Amino acid sequence: MKTIAEINEKIQAHRAVVWTVEELKARVQEIGVTQAAQKVDVITTGTFEPMESSGAIINLGHTDPPIKIRQCWLDGVPAYSGFGAVDLYLGATQVADYGAAGESVDADESALRNPIRERGGGHVIADLIAGKPVRLRAIGQVTDCYPRASVETTITRDTINQFYLFNPRNLYQNFIVGVNGGDRPLFTYLGPLQPRLGNAVYSNPGAISPLWNDPDLQVIGIGTRIFLGGGVGYIAWEGTQHFPLQKRLPNRTPIGPAATLALIGDAKQMTPQWVKGCHFKSYGPSIMLGVGVPLPVLNEEVIQHCAVQDADLVAPVVDFSIPRRVRPTFGLVSYAQLKTGRITIDGKSVRVAPLASIFLSRQIAEELKQWISNGEFTLTEPIAPIPTDRAFLSQDRWGAQISLD
Repeated sequence: MKTIAEINEKIQAHRAVVWTVEELKARVQEIGVTQAAQKVDVITTGTFEPMESSGAIINLGHTDPPIKIRQCWLDGVPAYSGFGAVDLYLGATQVADYGAAGESVDADESALRNPIRERGGGHVIADLIAGKPVRLRAIGQVTDCYPRASVETTITRDTINQFYLFNPRNLYQNFIVGVNGGDRPLFTYLGPLQPRLGNAVYSNPGAISPLWNDPDLQVIGIGTRIFLGGGVGYIAWEGTQHFPLQKRLPNRTPIGPAATLALIGDAKQMTPQWVKGCHFKSYGPSIMLGVGVPLPVLNEEVIQHCAVQDADLVAPVVDFSIPRRVRPTFGLVSYAQLKTGRITIDGKSVRVAPLASIFLSRQIAEELKQWISNGEFTLTEPIAPIPTDRAFLSQDRWGAQISLD
């Protein structure tokens, strides 16, 4: 048995033994769970994948005379302004709205570089993190204490006060494999799906991803310090659509979408390598985000869970051609099968590719390992557990409204 305090003492003295989760899995095959638990102090995990339920809190600072912003655009992308006078929330999937409030597309260079349908909040967030200038246009509600009616200016990461990511849903513990059994191409949040089972797409990097290795959320919790976008972040809460009651295999890993986490971190510390705007054809913008979670080795059970292999993990193959919330599936497939690049559906060999970058996910686990080994990153005790009893509620009472036009 170890404690986080004891592990932190070793980190600060540069005596901690840190393995990436892939190194741990390999060592367990060689020396077993008990010996591995005696040798290692921290296991690092990582993922780099689209995380569309993300966004940034921004405080601009007051103008002179002051303005109470009620409509705002950053490089043509609307930001929510229903907070304080100059507080904004910019969602990663918010679509650019050039032409609004008198914006001129011709006058906006960023609009010329990025077609209207392709640029969104994720791109603006990534630009700010990279230190690039972003054009701001705002309309105010004129009051006695906020007499200014509008403002146009340029902001950067260094000219604003607070700039931090607050992401309501990151780190899916598991997700689905998307396919299309219909007769026409479909453009989805997993990317294009070709008709007649022309391809399959999955989004989770598998056994190196953080939440597979702590399936019952026993090691991490609210307040756990993490690698977020190349800087330091924290687990803030359970994520939206958090569903820990998902059916599970005997190894405790879920057979479909399950736990999620809400994350927070200072965007001014982040690096453009690990935060990138992206766009899904005919679907919309999003953001690619790198997240790494350290798992303290408190006992042998931590090692047992982290030893799980891709062959031990499964995801459901879901047909997107059926326009319903609950779609038919073609059964379960292991992540080991997915990573071969081919799966078999109804006797047909189907090519498959990941949305997540497995290469970059490995790099994040390695970078976090170096931070800890160098004494630059210590662990935190969770201040509260992540709930493990949340059911998943839907709005089925409204019925299915499907237009055939």
